[in-house]
Amino acid sequence: MTVAEARSIDWNAIVAELEGIEVIRDAVQVAKLSKDYYTYSPLLQAQLNNKVGEIVVRPANEAEVMRVAALCVKHQIPLTVRGAGTGNYGQCVPMRGGVILDMTKMQAVKWVKPGIACVEAGAKLAAIDKQTRETGWEIRMAPSTYRTASIGGFIGGGSGGIGSITYGLIADRGNLLALRVVTMEENPRVIELRGDDVYKVAHAWGTNGIITELEIPLTAAYPWSELIVTFPDFMTAARFGQTLGDSDGMIKKLITIFAAPIPQYFAALRNVLTPEQHSAFVMIAEPCLESFGELVKEFGGTIVYQKSAQEATKGVVLGEFTWNHTTLHARSIDPSITYLQTIFPADKDLKLVEHMYHHFGDEVMMHLEFIRAKGTVVPAALQLVRYTTPDRLNEIMRYHEEHGAFIANPHTFIIEDGGRKTIDPMQLQFKEQVDPAGLLNPGKMRTWDERIEG
Repeated sequence: MTVAEARSIDWNAIVAELEGIEVIRDAVQVAKLSKDYYTYSPLLQAQLNNKVGEIVVRPANEAEVMRVAALCVKHQIPLTVRGAGTGNYGQCVPMRGGVILDMTKMQAVKWVKPGIACVEAGAKLAAIDKQTRETGWEIRMAPSTYRTASIGGFIGGGSGGIGSITYGLIADRGNLLALRVVTMEENPRVIELRGDDVYKVAHAWGTNGIITELEIPLTAAYPWSELIVTFPDFMTAARFGQTLGDSDGMIKKLITIFAAPIPQYFAALRNVLTPEQHSAFVMIAEPCLESFGELVKEFGGTIVYQKSAQEATKGVVLGEFTWNHTTLHARSIDPSITYLQTIFPADKDLKLVEHMYHHFGDEVMMHLEFIRAKGTVVPAALQLVRYTTPDRLNEIMRYHEEHGAFIANPHTFIIEDGGRKTIDPMQLQFKEQVDPAGLLNPGKMRTWDERIEG
């Protein structure tokens, strides 16, 4: 039986073979668990809306994962691994039906040592932090979906987030220490990857191995104060963000800059911000607040919101207005809005940022996230786009690239066409070894499909 014929199999028999493992067959639930936040993209909506699996399987341990993998190989059934489903490009959407492997029952924090933790793939980032902070440590970086995202999904489909201003991206050596991976073979194996070998599987969208367990580095846990600072114009706010990022003596976890009128989308902050204000959302270690205040004065900013670390654990969470939560808030008010993912070149004067801000105006609303890339602080961006047509969206992305900005296209479900631009040969070679039939998340790696077709 080929992968293409997998839909015609006897699913009652498959479920019987999975006795003892949780299986979901309710059509509504299966459809829900076949989705992520690809709806942010009008292009992906059209391509992915009708893609669903046949069943969802929730393994409770690695042994059950191996049983599911063996069964799928035996019957040549596609298998798509799912974390919490907080991705944005259809990473966990099954293109060819089959089994959805929901990892959320595997959520143990197995051990914590100074500077390192061992966790199961389904563990939520906030739950990991809750345990590690008891020993004075915390995870280095997290997406804005920190309270709901799983660590396996973040490593498999994410790239960076809150904390990247200090520690860069997941792809930077040292930000991931080890993985346990189940293979998709007749007799599945468990492979432990350490050191640089972890990047055979990291950010491969579950196309070449099932992550069951991870060792992740931790950092010292600081009391993080959350603040909003407003500025008279956008470029002053942007240059404040760059200077704060370059201020090595100040410990920070988040530097987000919003151009007006983005604050109009933040309903919970309407008593703090008006749509006309340009602002910085930041997380600063409390011992650095006095120095931070001096920098704010230097740039003529005004602190309009401040929560201590203790207060920040209750009510509004500032990080949940940043990164791609910004897009979520905007779309809740105007569903026609979509977004870009951009990295601007290193330039302390932010000339290209300024050019794009003036060139596109309110059609592409500027939203910067400062990160550390190769030792230098640069503005990444998740600009909000007032969507009109596919041609115009592609024209906007092309204009950025022609002027020297890097676009990680969030409007494609193909790995090579997104941030990578090409497939990592190491990931392709690893897939050949551990998933020879191409059953893992098929349809997402164009190079693999071309290899088969060729």
